[in-house]
Amino acid sequence: MSSEPPTSTYSIRQYGLEQGALEIQYIEEFFGEFPHRKTAAEIVERLQGRPHSILMAETRLPDDPTVVIPVAYKVSHEVTGDERDPKLADLVARIRDAVDFSSRRVLYSWIGGTRSDWRGRGFYRALTEEQEGWALTEGFDVIVVKTKNRFHHMRGTLAHLAFEVVKFERHPEDNGESKLYLAKRLGAEVLRSHRSTRSVVRVD
Repeated sequence: MSSEPPTSTYSIRQYGLEQGALEIQYIEEFFGEFPHRKTAAEIVERLQGRPHSILMAETRLPDDPTVVIPVAYKVSHEVTGDERDPKLADLVARIRDAVDFSSRRVLYSWIGGTRSDWRGRGFYRALTEEQEGWALTEGFDVIVVKTKNRFHHMRGTLAHLAFEVVKFERHPEDNGESKLYLAKRLGAEVLRSHRSTRSVVRVD
C-alpha cells in the first residue's frame, strides 16, 4: 500500500450535524460499492442527540490546484449498552460478548471510506487518527467498526490501523457477506503511534 510522504499535511473538515449530513450525502454518490447510500435525513436522525464526529478529507486536483474536492470521509457516534434504536440495539446484542459496554464508553465508526481513485494515499489514516484524537478528548475508551468479508481493501486498511477482529459472523450462503466486527482500545499510546500531519477546519 502506497502512502503520502511524511511531510504531507492532510486537510480535514470537521462538520456540525446539519451541514455535515448534506456533505456526506453528496460524497456518497462517488462510492459505487455501497448499495444503499445514506441520505442527509438518515444521518441527522441517527446522530441527533448523541456525541458524534463528522470528518471529511479534501485535496486539490493535480491538474487544477485551484479546485478542492472531498476524497474521504468518516462518521462516528457513541453507542451504549441500552440502545433503543432497533439497528443499534441489534449491533449491541451481536457484540456484547466481545465489547464491554458496562464500564467503557464506546464509539461506533458508522460509515466512511475513500473514493477509489484516491485510495492508497493516506487520507483514511489521517481521518482515523483525527477521529481517535477527538475520541480520547471526549472520554471514549474503545472504537468499534463493522465491515463485510468481501470488502478486502477495508479489511486490510483496518488491520493496518491496528484494529483487531473481535467477532466474525459467517453468512450461511455467501462468505463474502459474512460480517466482521473490529475494535481498537484508546489510550495515550494510540496518539503516540499517529503518523499523519493534519490541518483541521471546523464548520458549523
